[in-house]
Amino acid sequence: MRIKDEYFPERPDNCLASGLPAGKMPELRMMPAPSDANVYGDVFGGWIMAQVDIAGSLPATRRANGRVATIAVNSFVFKNPVFVGDLLSFYAEIVKVGNTSITVNVEVYAERNRLQACIVKVTEATLIYVATDSDRKPRKVPPIETLLSY
Repeated sequence: MRIKDEYFPERPDNCLASGLPAGKMPELRMMPAPSDANVYGDVFGGWIMAQVDIAGSLPATRRANGRVATIAVNSFVFKNPVFVGDLLSFYAEIVKVGNTSITVNVEVYAERNRLQACIVKVTEATLIYVATDSDRKPRKVPPIETLLSY
């Protein structure tokens, strides 16, 4: 008979063998607190959506070389639940640059039970941002050649 150890729970079946995405740096890393969750410890979807928007806006802001505004969320899929204590890594990648708009894909991974290195993909989303001027009106995204950070 095996006794379950609450400090070293068994590794869940949905852990990714490959771990976090190789060769990429997360735009954002967060650990949700009890105030971000319901009474059962499940993190609110709205909290996750807000963090995804922040993570997606970071590369969009760099590419736009200034202010951006979220204008659309084309897709948002919650693939697995997020729990209080999960260490979340938000990976964002620009997939399209238009005249005034920038489309960004965001993937979110949770590190659960870090003693056993369980990585789970929890969310993926596609958001569109528009570059705006100081009056919050749409402006052209500058050519990539003019940006120093690229």
